[in-house]
Amino acid sequence: MSSTEASQQQRAILVTGASRGIGRAIALELASQGYEVVVHYGQRQDLAEACVEEIQALGGHGRSIGFDVGDRSACSAALQEDIEQHGAYYGVVLNAGISRDQALPMMTDEDWDSVVHTNLDGFYNVLKPAIMPMIRRRQPGRIVVLSSVSGLIGNRGQTNYAATKAGLIGAAKSLALELAKRNITVNAVAPGLIDTDMTEDLPQDMVRDMIPLRRTGQATEVAALVAFLCSDKAAYITRQVIAVDGGLAG
Repeated sequence: MSSTEASQQQRAILVTGASRGIGRAIALELASQGYEVVVHYGQRQDLAEACVEEIQALGGHGRSIGFDVGDRSACSAALQEDIEQHGAYYGVVLNAGISRDQALPMMTDEDWDSVVHTNLDGFYNVLKPAIMPMIRRRQPGRIVVLSSVSGLIGNRGQTNYAATKAGLIGAAKSLALELAKRNITVNAVAPGLIDTDMTEDLPQDMVRDMIPLRRTGQATEVAALVAFLCSDKAAYITRQVIAVDGGLAG
């Protein structure tokens, strides 16, 4: 193990929504880079534990934590307990999110509220209890927010989802200004059509017509960027929004 990997093992990064999809790929990539990974799950504890087991099998360090990111009191209680037991996080990757796609005239109140509470409120609910302990470390830190290409250019049937993802960009940019003097960077990553459960039913001919690179992206391609933004090499990058979308957003 290199000295860099050894030092990074002392740095814990919380990844929300890490039991599957992009979040799981991020957790595994960060673990491969030597970070200790806190694998968050909302409902699928079995998948989160499987991710932790894979991390450990690869020689990495990880643990799981479960709570609903849309539940403010549950977030606060779970995170305060974890931080008290294990110490402040070096980084937080906000990946947890949901979609409830429907044209606005047909959208239900539940469709709107559930997406807003999970995607946008989750930013506040997770970071509020995590940030002050990060500041008290008096060391560099990293926050990466997973937005979406929908937050950049919009998308039919995703008014609720796009609103939250655009809101996350504004929140991340503002927080970056607040934390810059603390040496804590805040950046947003905006994935496009990534090969996950959410895109598996998309017709491939439509994908080829929409995306300049003529394919969907891989979760590992998003994870590679997130891991870089968490690294020492990204110390001078903050308040940025980087799309991983094959050229879709232009």
